[in-house]
Amino acid sequence: MAFYVTTPIYYVNAAPHLGHAYTTIAADVLARHMRQRGEDVFFLTGTDEHGEPVALAAQREGITPRELGDRNVERFKALLPRLGVTNDFFIRTSDPEHADRVREILQRVHDNGHVYKGTYEGWYCPRCADFKSEQEAGEDYTCPIHRIPLDREKEDNWFFRLSAFQTDLERLLADDSDFVVPRAFRNEARVFVAQGLRDVSLTRANLKWGISVPWDPDQVFYVWFDALLNYVTALAFARPGEDLTDRFWPATFHLIGKDILKFHAVYWPALLLAAGLPVPDHLYVHGFLLMRDSEGVDHKMSKSLGNVLDPFEVLDNYGADPLRFYVLREVSFGQDGGVSTAGFAARYESELANELGNLAGRVTAMVVRYRDGNVPQVELDPALGAEIDVAPAAVCRHLDSAQLSPALEAAWQPVRRLNRYVEEQAPWALAKDPDSAGDLDRTLASLVEGVRVVAVVLLPWLPETMGRLLDALGARDRSLAAARYGAEVPTGVERLAPLFPKVEQIEATA
Repeated sequence: MAFYVTTPIYYVNAAPHLGHAYTTIAADVLARHMRQRGEDVFFLTGTDEHGEPVALAAQREGITPRELGDRNVERFKALLPRLGVTNDFFIRTSDPEHADRVREILQRVHDNGHVYKGTYEGWYCPRCADFKSEQEAGEDYTCPIHRIPLDREKEDNWFFRLSAFQTDLERLLADDSDFVVPRAFRNEARVFVAQGLRDVSLTRANLKWGISVPWDPDQVFYVWFDALLNYVTALAFARPGEDLTDRFWPATFHLIGKDILKFHAVYWPALLLAAGLPVPDHLYVHGFLLMRDSEGVDHKMSKSLGNVLDPFEVLDNYGADPLRFYVLREVSFGQDGGVSTAGFAARYESELANELGNLAGRVTAMVVRYRDGNVPQVELDPALGAEIDVAPAAVCRHLDSAQLSPALEAAWQPVRRLNRYVEEQAPWALAKDPDSAGDLDRTLASLVEGVRVVAVVLLPWLPETMGRLLDALGARDRSLAAARYGAEVPTGVERLAPLFPKVEQIEATA
């Protein structure tokens, strides 16, 4: 089965930050998990390089928008391998293939009768690249997101007949629909539609940095329509000489932040319908990562306030896996939530180092100490297996609907159960009694097999460390089919260096 997951494409007007890492890590977990299940996966991310936000940022630096894009896009590309991200393609909206496909699709929208010439006058935020209605504008006509005065703009341009899709969108966002999840964001989109849809500008006459309009070359397409189409256009040229559109479209999941809900839940499906294309299966909307201060109060991250949790600093000090784990463990995916350096340190120490790392280290060390690294080939403890085997199915069930937080919790339950099992069975005590050799064999074999299953299930979240653990266990099969107690009992283990060194050990080697 085809599985197609996308992140938003990120503006190149600034360097990547933790919010970009958050969405991209989430998409990567889904892609890795689905590959484990044998699905045909395509994972897309990239950069949005047109429009006023990029043009203004370039102007402030005294360079061209293209120069700004070429410089900053390398920062986004460099972040991906450091995060352990396995995207299949990286699209730039400045790619000529993207521009050609945008013109083709929007010409079709025009020819289908959904475009007309008109005059726009209203309030505009250059940082959002968004026209704000009277209801959306903040106090004194400010942008509610950026807190800056809105510009009053008037220009002749081409309009998209959004109002023609009122009924289609009401149906798409109905109570029984899972097009937008979680439910609260679907309701928010539905309220917007229920207020009555107005036609929107498809083109801009006073901006030159964008894709030219084929039927009116003096104008460029409004950046959001150019950008939204990346999810379709990329499939046409991601692999040279091959068009993947029929294979992967419609997308399974678009992962987006809540601040771009209107564009994805309203404009995007209407545009696709106007072009005669299927709408995506699901939009999964997540909240903001907020920086939690020493008093436990959450604030939106701001470089000017100095409260940014720098992903590059975390990567330099701890590696990718702890960051991947933390952002999806600390905050329930789909909601706003606070993050902090103190919170990261606490999760790292309590869960990664003490629960998972200590479990893996103790189990492998005991097999080396008591059985010279050879895993006893004996009957496993079936009661333990029954508890362990609950996790893979639960993880699959949650990730089928992109519920990353419940999925990670389900994957973590066997970690805690195995730690309790170590204490219950006390292998160190069994090792002192020759008459308990059989019990020790079964305990060690059961623990090793439980740890192997855990490592396979957690591989999408912690690919580097779980890969090392599976190597130490001699486990070759990394597919989810292997995440079954008793499926591939290791025959031997190697001594394992700490998967998650203590903070003081990291600082000592820094």
